[in-house]
Amino acid sequence: MGGNSAERDVSLSSGAGIIQGLRAAGHEAIGIDSALGPGQLSAQKRAEVSGIKPQPPSARELSLMTAETAIQTVSSPDVREVDLVFIALHGGMGENGTIQAVLDILGIPYTGSGVLASSLAMDKHIAKKIFIASGVPTPEYIVLATSEIRDEQSLIKQIRETVGFPVVVKPNDQGSSVGLDISFEPETLFQIVQRAAEYSDLLLFEKFIPGRELTVAVLDDQPLPVVEMRPHDGFYDYRHKYTAGMTDYLCPAPLTEEQTRRIQVLGLAAFKALKCEGYARVDFRMSPEDKFFCLEVNTLPGMTATSLVPKAAKAMGIEFPQLLEKIALSALKRSGKVS
Repeated sequence: MGGNSAERDVSLSSGAGIIQGLRAAGHEAIGIDSALGPGQLSAQKRAEVSGIKPQPPSARELSLMTAETAIQTVSSPDVREVDLVFIALHGGMGENGTIQAVLDILGIPYTGSGVLASSLAMDKHIAKKIFIASGVPTPEYIVLATSEIRDEQSLIKQIRETVGFPVVVKPNDQGSSVGLDISFEPETLFQIVQRAAEYSDLLLFEKFIPGRELTVAVLDDQPLPVVEMRPHDGFYDYRHKYTAGMTDYLCPAPLTEEQTRRIQVLGLAAFKALKCEGYARVDFRMSPEDKFFCLEVNTLPGMTATSLVPKAAKAMGIEFPQLLEKIALSALKRSGKVS
């Protein structure tokens, strides 16, 4: 939990929730912040995380936490003694396959997808290529390195000639809508790009799909009830995701049976296309023309008080501690530790 990505605060909150949920189910759970170095089993301290700030950590704050520290922590004797690592990291090395690779080398079972799926899903550009090849609809897009963006007018011209306005600007390798914004008018584009460039050297410019925001959680190859997110204002960004009371969540989403079936089929197709395992969350936009567009797959979705996977599971009668047990047992079975 924790880590050194821009989703650090979200991860700490997820970790605290997972610790509490596993303990409620009768398991011994300890919290380890991968950014603090080896030798610190600070379960009590980490479990007291009170919430998530309305903005992600700054680049300066994240620079204080190094990749070397994270890897040293994961490979420390403290971690080697556990039966299972329940990964509560979001973004960065925790979700791009790096931590998963270290755990594979050490032979330590862990929750969620493996190295391949984690790395594919974290790279939005590569993931969208796979969606297209697999017949999963996704919004039109272009990808530009920040070094390619010469000046404001040239960029505006390029966007007009490709995906058009409004355009969604995303860092290519961030989650939780970190650095994401929508340019509805050309005049706002360059400022939005400058903010997104703080989080990645590669930016994705995606055609904006008006309509509804929906998500499909997948648990062991089974789609869960669909969740719809309705922000009170603006769009479903970092602030709306992690500030209580700013978004209404409808689960099951008010869809027809046929619409529900279609989006669940697409969600499972995206999950399998990226070779995901265990559980994940697949995000969609639903256009006014009743078409679904896959935005991305989150291989380590949040487990906070406002997180979507627990909401979907609860709609099926699965309470949070039981959901965590299912995820953990699935991971142990895949590792061969239990039959």
